[in-house]
Amino acid sequence: MQAEVINTGSELLLGLVQNKHLAYLAGELAPLGITISRQVCVPDGPPVREALRDALGRAEIVITTGGLGPTSDDITRDAAAGLLGLPMEMDKSILEAIRERFARRGLPMADNVGRQAEVPRGAQVLPNHHGTAPGLYFAASTLGSHRARHLFLLPGPPRELHPMVADHLLPVLRLALPGSAAQERRIYRLTGIGESQVEARIGQSIEARGDLEVGYCARPSEVDFRLIGPRTALDAVEPAIQAELGEWIYSRGDTLEKSVIDLLRNQHLTVAVAESCTGGNLAGRLTDVPGASEVFLAGYVTYANLAKEQTLGVPADLLAVHGAVSEPVAVAMAEGARRAAGSTFALSTTGIAGPGGGSETKPVGTVFVGLAAEGHPTTVRRCWFPVDRPTFKYMTTSAALDLLRRQILGFPLELGGGAALPRLG
Repeated sequence: MQAEVINTGSELLLGLVQNKHLAYLAGELAPLGITISRQVCVPDGPPVREALRDALGRAEIVITTGGLGPTSDDITRDAAAGLLGLPMEMDKSILEAIRERFARRGLPMADNVGRQAEVPRGAQVLPNHHGTAPGLYFAASTLGSHRARHLFLLPGPPRELHPMVADHLLPVLRLALPGSAAQERRIYRLTGIGESQVEARIGQSIEARGDLEVGYCARPSEVDFRLIGPRTALDAVEPAIQAELGEWIYSRGDTLEKSVIDLLRNQHLTVAVAESCTGGNLAGRLTDVPGASEVFLAGYVTYANLAKEQTLGVPADLLAVHGAVSEPVAVAMAEGARRAAGSTFALSTTGIAGPGGGSETKPVGTVFVGLAAEGHPTTVRRCWFPVDRPTFKYMTTSAALDLLRRQILGFPLELGGGAALPRLG
């Protein structure tokens, strides 16, 4: 079954907001056997009507995002009603819910906010628990002679759109589609291995079966290995996937940092971090995870050498002889952080983010990641990430998280990505 997506909003076309709706919706619809055949992005105003008219005449499913708000340029609701010849009616229950939302927040409600309670006759209201503008669903009975059999008008902000897709759009489509169209999607999230290696290890053999769709999505330090097909086929290849990729798979959907926090929490372990080149990004990723306070004890950003000495106890002569970007300093930073925080583990990062500061023996992109672990010798991994500064920081923090993940799970520490140095101690 074919779907078209219309993303509305001048802010998308002006580059003020990144449009991530297509990737999200395509991922949610694919397991139902629904393919997005076309996506258009139009500015607020009259172009919305034209895009809607064309999509309703082509696709079986049409999904719009945005244009449901209270201002004069939010015309998606009115455009749909006009094209379908449906009069607008005030829904008093929606209006009251909007009023209560403003009252709870102690905010004045402008008169035009009430526009969001106007509903085309025959449309099904999709409650929005994260905003004021409800979504709308038009079934085949309201779409007349148009080719489309399903029309969804959904809000634009992701925090409103995503729950509405999960709670309303997908259930409606599951009921409407034949059971044979439904498929299951499994995504294996990996780190420390490239997509070409994933394909060589297992992807080619799975694709040769002919009953599963295989896909890859590579990001800095990570690869998503995606399979879509019948559950029986997915279950059949699961043992081979675990055998070939098990040590690199960190989750089936969660972020790397959440996976690490969960491992620590489940085993009642704690961690601290000492950062130089990553400037707090490692602590930031860990503390982005709800509940991180149960296992994350402290983060030390010791950018200057003096801070490394005074905060972490890194010996001055060690810095003088080896330099801040070195294996011995990474060891001292990790051990100093674990000692200061009293944690089970401590991670350290020290490197050359660039664009300047490199040398022949330590080129720009060189980084040392340390792991001090209670009852184990301290480990250092040397990596080289010759990329821009933000990507360098992300890849370095991923290497650190992967090193800790492998330590907890008992996987070989030297196989998680980058070039590793021998264990110390």
